[in-house]
Amino acid sequence: MRLLLIGCGVLLRELSDAIVHSAHMVDAVYLPTGLHDTGAKKMRDGIQEAIDAAEGKKYDAIVLGYALCGTGLAGVRARSLPVVIPRAHDCIALLMGSRERYKEYFNANPGTYYRSIGWVERQDQLTEQVAGIGLDDDLQKLIDKYGEDSGRYLYEEMSGYKRNYSRLTFIRTGLEVDDSFRQRAQAEAAEKGWKFEEFDGSTTLFRRLLSGDWTDEFLVVQPGEQIVASNDDQILSIAAASPEPE
Repeated sequence: MRLLLIGCGVLLRELSDAIVHSAHMVDAVYLPTGLHDTGAKKMRDGIQEAIDAAEGKKYDAIVLGYALCGTGLAGVRARSLPVVIPRAHDCIALLMGSRERYKEYFNANPGTYYRSIGWVERQDQLTEQVAGIGLDDDLQKLIDKYGEDSGRYLYEEMSGYKRNYSRLTFIRTGLEVDDSFRQRAQAEAAEKGWKFEEFDGSTTLFRRLLSGDWTDEFLVVQPGEQIVASNDDQILSIAAASPEPE
């Protein structure tokens, strides 16, 4: 098969590792690291634009190196090619290796903030993007700039950790070249006064995504269908694509 990977910059190392281990021909497009922090509509539009750009090219399928990410992928459409996405709420579940492992850890450890290689090494980019789009603004400024729903979502996302988190967990995937990533995550936890923990993650879902092993952990969206948030253990489902606004 020839695949087009549309991936999040935070997951570049894990997805690149999966490409190396794939038997298929893979072209890759990585979208900006902080796209999910710009609100659901901008994230959806950015991913849809990348999907639409593949029209007319000789791919067998498009695979998304993303999870649902709030509702950022709800409404994304398959055009003439199938679109494949892991069944996961966010990239933390991808890094942990399954939604079951994520759910078990999440329920047992409320108030946890997560880091991985990508989150650590691209923190400066995220900080610049936050400053550039005004995510440090107060609630009213964000509503004025992005609208009621997106403004409130962005405000909660960017300020929530200050109120709710007490632990930072660094997810190891085995791709760390040295101990510097863990050390930087540990220093961040100390700076914020949070407890620091480590978690043994996995590259399993990334490798399955790029190998074409799209069974129970993946959703395959056929042409003419769109991604829907299912609000259950399956996380994602499919619906007929709704009419697009003129």
